[in-house]
Amino acid sequence: MPQLIESPIRIPVPGGKVIDEYVGRASSSTSAVSVAHMKAPPGWEEPAQKPEFDEVTLVLAGLVRVEHDAGVLEVAAGQAVLTSAGERVRYSVGENGAEYVAVCLPAFDPGLANRDD
Repeated sequence: MPQLIESPIRIPVPGGKVIDEYVGRASSSTSAVSVAHMKAPPGWEEPAQKPEFDEVTLVLAGLVRVEHDAGVLEVAAGQAVLTSAGERVRYSVGENGAEYVAVCLPAFDPGLANRDD
């Protein structure tokens, strides 16, 4: 039977970024996939990570920068990027911040992100 997600679960994170998870471990007890709407303020960045999940990032507004072993991708509004499990990446945003949707397979879990200290 279809499951209505009436509202997301807000995931607290440092640095002013807002994460609203619609589907995933926190919001719907779903471990196969997570879908979250994110808003990151200008200058936001996070440590490098080597996650145990694939991630699709669909940029709705602003710019998301993805650093990886072969260089840097700049993903603008209307574009998306796919990163693969086991690939070392580091996310940051442009000077105007960014709004984007992240889809993780399997679902995001902090323990699976393997972030640098």
